[in-house]
Amino acid sequence: MPSSTSPDQGDDDPEACVLRFSDLDLKDTSLINPSSSLKAELDVSTKKKYSFAKKKAFAVFVKTKEVPAPPCECKEKWWKCCQQLFTDPTSIHRHVATQHADEICHETAAVLKQLAATSSTSTSPESADNGNPFKDDLTHDQEVSAWLPDTSCFSPDELISGQGNDEGEVLLYYCYCDLKDPDWVCDWQTALCQHLHLMGKVRIATEGINGTVGGSRLATRLYVSTMLSCPLFKDYLCKDDFKTSKGGACCFPELRVGVFEEIVPMGISPNKVSYKKPGIHLSPGEFHKEVEKFLSQANQEESDTILLDCRNFYESKIGRFQGCLAPDIRKFSYFPSYVDENLELFKEKRVLMYCTGGIRCERGSAYLKTKGVCKEVFQLKGGIHKYLEEFPDGFYKGKLFVFDERYALSFNNDIVSACSYCGVPWDDYKLCSTPQCRQLVLTCPACQERGRTACCVTCQDKGNRQAASPAQSNFKEECECTARRPRVPRERSQRGPLAAGASSLQPGA
Repeated sequence: MPSSTSPDQGDDDPEACVLRFSDLDLKDTSLINPSSSLKAELDVSTKKKYSFAKKKAFAVFVKTKEVPAPPCECKEKWWKCCQQLFTDPTSIHRHVATQHADEICHETAAVLKQLAATSSTSTSPESADNGNPFKDDLTHDQEVSAWLPDTSCFSPDELISGQGNDEGEVLLYYCYCDLKDPDWVCDWQTALCQHLHLMGKVRIATEGINGTVGGSRLATRLYVSTMLSCPLFKDYLCKDDFKTSKGGACCFPELRVGVFEEIVPMGISPNKVSYKKPGIHLSPGEFHKEVEKFLSQANQEESDTILLDCRNFYESKIGRFQGCLAPDIRKFSYFPSYVDENLELFKEKRVLMYCTGGIRCERGSAYLKTKGVCKEVFQLKGGIHKYLEEFPDGFYKGKLFVFDERYALSFNNDIVSACSYCGVPWDDYKLCSTPQCRQLVLTCPACQERGRTACCVTCQDKGNRQAASPAQSNFKEECECTARRPRVPRERSQRGPLAAGASSLQPGA
């Protein structure tokens, strides 16, 4: 896949380097020796472009042949081509140069055609920026298939096998960056995930991309490689931005890719609260030290620091940082109202914010900063996921809730929640047994055997009535446990260690 490596920086002015290929048939199969045919027809200026295009085509071809190296090897990647395995760059380069000259020639022509199209449609210095000649070419006019990794050296079984919870992998990532054509990115992401047999959810907006996808380890590694080489994201994403966990395509019922106004639904237009003005990012190590300092204080309620959980109540219920303030809200779109309702709580405070992977903190911290009441606003870079990778037995206790069919990940043996019916320690969520309810419930095996499988008594009764009368309409969120919860709670004071998010929670809450 083409990357955004620029042509020789010594080129002439971009406007003077416009490529003119109107007399060339770039699809001509006779272009076997570019040095004697194609290259001869280019002037001095465009020869530099040709040289760049040939190097780019060669690099693209080699890139598509990458495969993960065995764990026992110190190298991260090998190459597989023509049923042969290559363990060093020199050998794969020699193989491609000698055995795939025709393909490189045609790929060179394709790259030149892209450059020509970009140059001919450039109407301003900004669009003619030779620092990234492909970036503005990623539009609906560009076939998404040109930006898919080559999987011809793998059998379908290799891509699909190992998708189970033990062998497969789930990726969690986000990237805030300006996207001019989110619809094209949506089409490309759909094609890419289908190409790699990945399932999951990807949200795209003009402000960036947010995704969680699962499949075989080979497929997820190809996905990461493709994302990192895409010129839209390569300047913003790095390998460490992709959080990984055991799982696979089985963790998701389907593939859902769509274009939205926000890549995480806070309910406020990105034009009003931008990701470009977030809080100060703290690494897991830095955040750990801040939490340690906070917890060492004798009276945390009078501290100038607030440890704020930006997630929903059902997430913080089964796992959270010690001493945190966990809002009793059901959706992140309620978070701005929660801040407004409890603004006094944040006055002259140092706020340490965290969420699952970091994305909610990006705009949540930006919103809190717009209020102008906090001393400082910090956020955990990479979220709880990255923190637990580094500190599995740190200050975060319990499970990490995830938005797929696994419901939670375990990094330690702490249980901070209880069965909603009998109160014994329990932290395994299940869906309410009543059809269409979709609420999550904590019910231990003993209570499940007694038929206590609904989120509340009212919902259980509705389920019984629906079973007797199947024609009854849906009643999603119309159960007792939702009706009695305030949409936006008002805090009296900051709560003590591990009490946050756990008070006044009734069955199914």
